[in-house]
Amino acid sequence: MSKPNFYRTAESVSPKHPDKLCDQISDAILDAHLEEDPYARVAVDVAGGHGVVFVTGEVTSRAKKVDVTDIVKRIAGDVKVYEHVAAQSSEIAQGVDTGGAGDQGIMIGYATSETPEMLPLEVVLSRRLNEYLYAIWPYDGKTQITLKDDVIVSAVASFQHAPSQRLKEAVKVWLDGYEVQKGVVIHANPSGDWDQGGFDADAGLTGRKLIVDNYGPRISIGGGAFSGKDATKVDRSAAYMARKVAVEYLKNRRAKEVFVRLAYAIGVAEPLEASVIIDGVHEQISGYDLTPNGIIKELDLRKPQFEKTARYGHFGHKFTWEA
Repeated sequence: MSKPNFYRTAESVSPKHPDKLCDQISDAILDAHLEEDPYARVAVDVAGGHGVVFVTGEVTSRAKKVDVTDIVKRIAGDVKVYEHVAAQSSEIAQGVDTGGAGDQGIMIGYATSETPEMLPLEVVLSRRLNEYLYAIWPYDGKTQITLKDDVIVSAVASFQHAPSQRLKEAVKVWLDGYEVQKGVVIHANPSGDWDQGGFDADAGLTGRKLIVDNYGPRISIGGGAFSGKDATKVDRSAAYMARKVAVEYLKNRRAKEVFVRLAYAIGVAEPLEASVIIDGVHEQISGYDLTPNGIIKELDLRKPQFEKTARYGHFGHKFTWEA
């Protein structure tokens, strides 16, 4: 993969962004069920904003101690909670019970040698800047990095409760550790300082930050959301497995860039497509159990661990699907 000679941009959002609050609530509810029942079937979506949070979806679980209102308030603060959750459809369950995929879909895995995280450079930098600023201002916030020839040409940061001049100085300090273009452009709270954030300022929804959760806008995604879904839903588990396969092919072949494509039919265990593209060369994936049950066993996906995945993306953090 030659050094790119074009612009590349990616953004990151803080854990207090409204969409990320919804993702974390969905995954915290999932974790609470898995804590008591590792075989719980969970597909929970959350919408929140302006003092109200709605929780809906399907749960079939033996768990007895899951207090949804407590979970929501721990993450979102003093909000009014509306909960409407039903059991998983028996018609969906009949295909999953026999080991089939919990839904149809296409899952994309990706890995690149351009960063230690094996993620695109613009994604890593926007996330690192967000984490750096969030440590100073632990509130709602966004960052964005634009590169040309792998050099930072602009940085955007908008953070709640962060005075723009102090925010700009913090971005400058962070940029000192990276290669930047002379005259790099910094936008700090470009629309003005702001103190109203999170659910007080905007609405959020589970699964609305898919590009941030995956590999950034340069890499295609399958389309399914991750948060709130147990591992029988291949939107999540197979996407994680696709990342693991991509990482291992990258390392074993000493490649520069690897794409993985998996495709499933609901109720069917074996994937309809299992292909890998290694530095532009197509192959069929071999040596992996890519059935839902095989993925769950390989990646240890029946234990509570998912709330933390909903904060800063699902890849690049040494989870079991990357170790």
